[in-house]
Amino acid sequence: MNILVIAAHPDDEVLGCGGTIAQHIQKGDKVNVLILAEGATSRKSERNRVEFQAELSALEISANQASQILGVSSLSMHDFPDNRMDSCDLLDVVKVIEQSIEKHLPQIVYTHHNGDVNIDHRRTHEAVVTACRPIPKHSVHTLLFFEIPSSTEWQPPSSATFFAPNWFVDISETLTLKLKALEAYESEMRSYPHPRSPEAIEYLARWRGATIGVKAAEAFMLGRNLIRC
Repeated sequence: MNILVIAAHPDDEVLGCGGTIAQHIQKGDKVNVLILAEGATSRKSERNRVEFQAELSALEISANQASQILGVSSLSMHDFPDNRMDSCDLLDVVKVIEQSIEKHLPQIVYTHHNGDVNIDHRRTHEAVVTACRPIPKHSVHTLLFFEIPSSTEWQPPSSATFFAPNWFVDISETLTLKLKALEAYESEMRSYPHPRSPEAIEYLARWRGATIGVKAAEAFMLGRNLIRC
């Protein structure tokens, strides 16, 4: 199968479904990754790409290294403003996603859950749902939403749609690859007990696995699934 992972920022693709990506590839599926926002310039009040050029270049290198570790077929990185995607026309984001879908013809798309604290995650979710609307002959038959540590769980359940997973992927054999890919994003990782620390990410995978009787898992919410007979 052709798989497309659509993430807001560099590292979201690994945090959200790195083990699942590796498992798809080991089964012979082709996985392509689309990253929409640049991931750095929100760390100061003004977006100055020149000032952040070294950091942006380092993030691009990290994303490519992580993709190589997982075995991703292609990585496409775009330049939407970090943590400011709500300032962009939704149509502009949708069209980038539609172009990627037309190019790769994925049967399965993975992207963000819409209940995250991060505005770019929510904007990405909205754009993906729009781009994957089930028109006749559309390639996408399964749409899955992942969780991002330090974003999904920080949204109070009363403020947005709660992440209640109903789809799990056993990553017992690929958790090590996920953690290795995250090493490429060392600058984005934090020290435990921050939820975006390597330890916490492994604990989450172990807990998600324990809830379904396996050693490690990644959890998703199903957006839509079409079975063609």
